[in-house]
Amino acid sequence: MTSETNNGMRVDLQASQKAIEMITGGWRAQAVYTACKLGLPDHIEKGRTTSVELAAATGAKEEGVHRLMRLLVAMGVFDGSEDSGYGNTPVSSVLLDRPGSMRDMCLLYGEEFYTAWGHAPEAISTVSAGFEVAYGKPLYEYLSQDEDASLRFQRAMKAGNLFFDYVPEIFDFSGKSVVDVGGGNGQLLASVLGATPDARGTLLDREHVVPAARENLAATIGLDRVEIVGGSMFDAVPQGGDVYTLCRVLAGWEDDDVVGVFENCRRGMADASSRLLILERVVVDDGSTVLPALWDLHLLMTNGGRHRTVERFRGMLDRAGLDLVEIAELPAETTALIAAPRA
Repeated sequence: MTSETNNGMRVDLQASQKAIEMITGGWRAQAVYTACKLGLPDHIEKGRTTSVELAAATGAKEEGVHRLMRLLVAMGVFDGSEDSGYGNTPVSSVLLDRPGSMRDMCLLYGEEFYTAWGHAPEAISTVSAGFEVAYGKPLYEYLSQDEDASLRFQRAMKAGNLFFDYVPEIFDFSGKSVVDVGGGNGQLLASVLGATPDARGTLLDREHVVPAARENLAATIGLDRVEIVGGSMFDAVPQGGDVYTLCRVLAGWEDDDVVGVFENCRRGMADASSRLLILERVVVDDGSTVLPALWDLHLLMTNGGRHRTVERFRGMLDRAGLDLVEIAELPAETTALIAAPRA
């Protein structure tokens, strides 16, 4: 559909509408963030279903809450109305303040990461992290110094790990010693060991992550089947593993650094039957879908990183004396690259 302007030029109305939706995307994200920040899904879950009740519960002004709810109902985040009362939808239900929800992802993305994206022109022009421009320090240094942000980051990562339960379906971990390198709070290791009772695990991550990993693994698997090691994957990895996993920990580092991690894993392998599993989003230059390309730019904004193509990974593995022997697809547009030590 087109419309004629005063100067006689025709405007593509459909294209204009799509452009407006994209241009205002940040506003929509901040509206959802504000709902999480105010705890609106939780208040509605407790029966506070009008703007008056929500305002009283949050300390916000009724008019502001009313106008926010009008938008969020239109977006499908909530349903209902002022007269009938507001209700949660499947979307707002995944934002409730409870374990496994996406609330912390929403808070992290609406605060620190939204600020980082505010420096997108500079980050893209210089291929450097917008986060560092905004906060004056790299992301991981910031997280190591801010306990609240670090917890939100770990929980956000956990909420985004929708594919973890499917990893045991694409690789046989039976009887294996599994070393999760950069394993965070241990969610992947817990999924693998939970599905494979005769496997044992070791988790390596930075010292400030170790307490969260110990707490999570103690609650899910039990510490009798796991060892938790504090340290850097760039220095060394635990020795003697049958399987080494690297899950979403490589994108923020340069190729040479990653090759060094691959070499550490190869040196640590028990024998020629050992394997390295890389679980990452990969990108393609032709025919890409939106999410992988969007996550790739998001990495640039947050830590100056990137997603890589399969062929780039293949070349890096080759440099480390490893061969890419299998590729498997996982949910949430995640790819498993399985590598073996070169004979």
